[in-house]
Amino acid sequence: MTRPAALILTLVAAGTASAAERTLTVYTYDSFVSEWGPGPGIEAAFEARCGDCDLRFVALDGGVDILQRLRLEGEGTAADLVLGLDMNLMAEARELELLAPHRVDTAPLALPIDWADDTFLPYDWGHFAFVYDTEQLDQPPGSFRELLEAPDDVQLILQDPRTSVTGQGLLLWIKHVYGEEAPAVWAKLNERVLTVTNSWSQAYFSLFMNGEAPMVLSYATSPAYHMAVEETDRYQAAEFEEGHYLQVETAAMVANTEQPALARDFLAFMLTPDFQRHIPLGNVMNPAIDLGDDLPEVFDRLIQPRSLTFTPEEVRENRRAWIREWLNASVR
Repeated sequence: MTRPAALILTLVAAGTASAAERTLTVYTYDSFVSEWGPGPGIEAAFEARCGDCDLRFVALDGGVDILQRLRLEGEGTAADLVLGLDMNLMAEARELELLAPHRVDTAPLALPIDWADDTFLPYDWGHFAFVYDTEQLDQPPGSFRELLEAPDDVQLILQDPRTSVTGQGLLLWIKHVYGEEAPAVWAKLNERVLTVTNSWSQAYFSLFMNGEAPMVLSYATSPAYHMAVEETDRYQAAEFEEGHYLQVETAAMVANTEQPALARDFLAFMLTPDFQRHIPLGNVMNPAIDLGDDLPEVFDRLIQPRSLTFTPEEVRENRRAWIREWLNASVR
């Protein structure tokens, strides 16, 4: 082999290693990286910003699955960042001792609650809600009481709280409103549940959008997509007088990442308009910062519910017991 040829191969190998060193692997959920989700646009915007990096999303089923993957892989995880752990999973994720402080200025945040966490950085938020089909249901219930007393043909599609963050959201919502009476409410609610799915997308797209039931557990922001993209007011969210449980979705950096600077650059990028403008109609959630005129006007036509929350620590301490309550009520 001639010396020039050897030199060329050495330079190619060095270039390949350099590119590998600038790869940022992000564990997230499948809808985030779908062709209609915010992932593709965010990937293009961040790679244009960093210049010589490769943003690689790894799609999992949801936030619960992200937490479980992180737990199983431990310090050997391939992730540099995890994106999709909501505030109700934060305390359990923190206990793994695998995550590092984000060191990002949170002044731009515009959330319905104060935020001071130094590890988990919000990128969007929304309220859990029952979305209904106006062609199947003229007058939606305006409270849990009205839902429980609704006619028998008002059926629901729910998600499993063990596998779905929306299912977990309803679990926390009912517990917040009813406390010790939650098991009796679950037993009554189950009389009108058509089915319980493992994921939100299965419930919403495979069943609800095909007319299987007039109501589905989703988000207060869900109608925005239909109004803006499909130009229809057919699907709306029912506002409950008790208030609605709040979800704040976050991202966090893995402590042993080989790309800490790049990971923190991505976290800082999350709170810029170039990231956030993909959230309202890509993730169909409220942006974590004030987008001003960049916020689609349909968001002004959504319900604006009162926020209900538990602390992440309360969820960590009680989540398994509350899931057992749901299971016991479901098998009766």
